[in-house]
Amino acid sequence: MSENSFMRRAIELSEESVNRGGGPFGAVIVRDGKIIATGSNSVTILNDPTAHAEVSAIRAACAAEGTFDLSGCEIYSSSEPCPMCLSAIYWAGISRIYFANTRADAARIGFDDAFIYDQIPLAPKDRTVPSLPMMRTEALKAFRMWEEKPDKTEY
Repeated sequence: MSENSFMRRAIELSEESVNRGGGPFGAVIVRDGKIIATGSNSVTILNDPTAHAEVSAIRAACAAEGTFDLSGCEIYSSSEPCPMCLSAIYWAGISRIYFANTRADAARIGFDDAFIYDQIPLAPKDRTVPSLPMMRTEALKAFRMWEEKPDKTEY
């Protein structure tokens, strides 16, 4: 299969999602020229705000591969990934992102992520949803435990 065929599949998944009552987004994860997982937007179907196409595809790929590390994989998304999906792609170690629709295209139909991008550089206390620190001293214990754990699986 070619890059175009992988993207065509992501686009097909986005159209199928709309027909099923989901959002217009699809994603395909590829390793060594083969599709290992797909996903589509199921936010409204599952009542899960994290059920974006890319996150769904990452979850399926990790399950299929038996690992949390998708290094060497590529993702084909029918639209430029939102901040959450972009973060998940980075955390998964995916090596390359291909996308069709742009974030401006998504904003035009009501999927505008600009407000999230605008929040990221703000101090936590200045964000629309304030983030207030508390109980840091108590919480640091788990970090010390992790730091001292000799048999931890790093990621």
